[in-house]
Amino acid sequence: MFDLRILLRDMLKSGLIFFSFILLLMNINVNASSTEKAILAGGCFWCTESTCSKIPGVLSVTSGYIGGSEKDANYDRVSMGTTGHYEAIEVEFNPSVISYKEILETFWREIDPTDADGQFADRGSQYKPAIFYLNEEQKKIAEASKKALNDSGIFDNPIVVEILPATEFYPAEDYHQDYHKKNDVHYNAYRIGSGRQSFLDKVWKDEVSRKKLDYGDIDEDFNVKNLDEKYTKPEDLKNKLTDMQYQVTQSCGTEPPFKNEYWNNKEPGIYVDVVTGEPLFSSLDKFDSGTGWPSFTKPLVSNVTEHEDKSLFGVRTEVKSKYGESHLGHVFDDGPRDKGGKRYCINSAALRFIPVADLEKEGYSEFLKLFMN
Repeated sequence: MFDLRILLRDMLKSGLIFFSFILLLMNINVNASSTEKAILAGGCFWCTESTCSKIPGVLSVTSGYIGGSEKDANYDRVSMGTTGHYEAIEVEFNPSVISYKEILETFWREIDPTDADGQFADRGSQYKPAIFYLNEEQKKIAEASKKALNDSGIFDNPIVVEILPATEFYPAEDYHQDYHKKNDVHYNAYRIGSGRQSFLDKVWKDEVSRKKLDYGDIDEDFNVKNLDEKYTKPEDLKNKLTDMQYQVTQSCGTEPPFKNEYWNNKEPGIYVDVVTGEPLFSSLDKFDSGTGWPSFTKPLVSNVTEHEDKSLFGVRTEVKSKYGESHLGHVFDDGPRDKGGKRYCINSAALRFIPVADLEKEGYSEFLKLFMN
């Protein structure tokens, strides 16, 4: 017997199943497109992995091999320089936080783009720098970025980094992954001994060179007030600071532990020099050291300088702000080992805290990316 209600019910079920299937496909497509990848070769992948893994918006970095004719590449064969493979990294990132262009701009600051025969102490075809594009859009961006660097005049010699279509990427052996974390002492010794770090420090030491590329990532010499080495402290500085702020920043004083403004502050944001406004530290690097003073594992940017201090019985390392030369505190080697082992013990009186909600209003919008999840 024909029953219209049953027919309608079955049609409705079929329609719902089909509609659900379409939604599932749409969801899969959305999830698949929510991240992108970049493949970069810049010599030893320990170094490029370490640098790129610290970029806000980067989700993962994998060391590996690409570009060769042989399949199933491994370190023993690639290191001989006969397979045609490059040591490279595969960077997975969130394009809503960091763009492919910005990834490349960080990459340029990690290599010698004028060296076509290797990188620093590592010589051979396996260490040549290259950008491997995954689609035509990446190719266009890479070519434009390379041209911008070439036109900037930062380097006397031409930029020789190849821009090549990506082939199969082979992840390197497990012991190569996160090498800078697993073997930090050896990694740091290698990075310095290879000549990479001294080269990069020399090329990118001043803000003029950095601004020539108009970087979108965090500028290591970022300075909200455009201060320079000729900065002069105002004559009425003492009137602008509290007695404790003046004693700490100008007379190398020390405030009481546990009785200062920021020792237990857990709000997200950045800490700047109370005198000049130079950005110094981030809440992301703050930890509870149990000392009663604000403690950080590292500076936010390069506005923190170190100086020998013999004022007590032993020798300590004093830290000051770069431009204002404000006394901030001291740095010790008893910090968290998994985060570099440093403890920057800082006086709250030397700092002014800028919460995330006020970064743009206060002129520190460049650091908003750090707090995007």
